[in-house]
Amino acid sequence: MLLQGKVAIVTGASRGIGKAIAKEFVNQGATVAFTYRSSSEAASILEQELSAGGGVVRGFQSDAASMTDAESLVGKVLEAFGAVDIIINNAGITDDTLLMRMTEDQWDRVISVNLKSCFNLTKAAMRTMLKARSGSIVNISSVVGVQGNAGQANYAASKAGILGLTKSVALELGSRNIRCNAIAPGFIETEMTAKLDADTVQGWRDAIPLKRGGTPEDVAHLCVFLASDMSAYITGQTINVDGGMITA
Repeated sequence: MLLQGKVAIVTGASRGIGKAIAKEFVNQGATVAFTYRSSSEAASILEQELSAGGGVVRGFQSDAASMTDAESLVGKVLEAFGAVDIIINNAGITDDTLLMRMTEDQWDRVISVNLKSCFNLTKAAMRTMLKARSGSIVNISSVVGVQGNAGQANYAASKAGILGLTKSVALELGSRNIRCNAIAPGFIETEMTAKLDADTVQGWRDAIPLKRGGTPEDVAHLCVFLASDMSAYITGQTINVDGGMITA
């Protein structure tokens, strides 16, 4: 029960990596407030599932790209649970195409949902963390933000921006015992990758030293560590969860 007594906000948790993080946090004793944008049915099912096991969990509809929504979310969580100890900035989207075909809207939307959302929630929760003189912020980036990827200029830029933001927040808030780290997942097999053809998926697996795709739980386990007191002397770092895809 590494997170016993902690209150965590996990954004974009109605599916995939966010869902796995919410589940693992509840298993580790955290009170979990998770967000979703439009998947109200999936959010309701997740809330019921985790609550049935004795966990304290509540879903909140919130647009991660909106500062107004972020401020409202933090206010509601404080009202419901009295604290915000952990932030997991996980909400994100893709809208892939080659740069020469990419529209301004495609660029702006991905940057806003993936990168600005981290700024929004971190800033909205900063005051309560500063008062408590403690907190852990974990931003979900991507190996694409480390090495780039053709056809994903908007996504790569947003995820690379998260790495810079993470280091800056760590430097600014470290003196108040608030830590900020980033996780860069590699090829994680989720509902989205299940739509790819089998040959494409196998090609990804063959290129990975561990010869398999990652699971959402692989990312969630690292989130638990970075959110807990076990990582009390770790801040400003980016940790890849990629099976060895990137070794430099």
